[in-house]
Amino acid sequence: MPIDYEKLKNRPFEPIEQTYTTDQAILYALGLGFGADPFDEQQLHFTFEEEGFSAVPSLAVVLAGPGFWVREADSGVDWVKVLHGEQGIVWHKPLPPTATVIGQTRVVDIIDKGEGKGALIYSEKTLHDKATGDLLATTTSTTFARGDGGFGGPSGPVKGVHALPERDPDRQVDIPMLPQSALIYRLSGDHNPLHASPVVAKSAGFDRPILHGLCTLGVAGRAILQDVCNYDSTKMKSLDLRFSAPVYPGETIRTEIWEDGDTISFRARVVERDIVVLNNGKVTIG
Repeated sequence: MPIDYEKLKNRPFEPIEQTYTTDQAILYALGLGFGADPFDEQQLHFTFEEEGFSAVPSLAVVLAGPGFWVREADSGVDWVKVLHGEQGIVWHKPLPPTATVIGQTRVVDIIDKGEGKGALIYSEKTLHDKATGDLLATTTSTTFARGDGGFGGPSGPVKGVHALPERDPDRQVDIPMLPQSALIYRLSGDHNPLHASPVVAKSAGFDRPILHGLCTLGVAGRAILQDVCNYDSTKMKSLDLRFSAPVYPGETIRTEIWEDGDTISFRARVVERDIVVLNNGKVTIG
């Protein structure tokens, strides 16, 4: 059954309430590889709950979300063939160390790329602090529904892509991932067996379980946080990127960085296979 454009675009989402503690914020940081050097006092600000503790900014992507909602029957989406294509974050305020947050998701638009070419589903989540009412972050996501093109929806406009500078990167940061990194990261809310079960991974065409795309995003964000922002999480204002290839746990993620004032361009590659896994990345700082 093809996508029903009006039904999917107006699909209702209940607000999701989630309370996160310092333990959960620390678990998220550990999933990104923070704490590999237990003597690094700056990393301790994200992995030790005492004085000076901060939540990693990219934690916003895993809080109070609707889960893998395209798998629900009323979505009309062939969920087996979907891929996470793009992700964005705008931080309106720094995330508190602990909080109860309210997430509200909506479908912004669905782009029909044509029969056999798939569809793009643009969605957005706002994240509010329940206690204060403050808008903390807005996250945006592009889902590439490979099996759903040709349903008669609009062919545009399509979100633009940030062009990376043509010069060599100004710097690069290598972060090795633990072999068990996906098993740690999934405890932050994404329990898709693709990231834990060798049987499921092989059935999906992978040699072994793959790392979550949002974990790779978090690792690149961490590289910029430490190398550009000197671990000051209040400096990151927005982030956008495209996912281009999967990462296997245990591989090294190299984030290549270009600095142009308050605009930071980046991409990430796996060192061992020399393949770009995140592309067209942009962070604004302030």
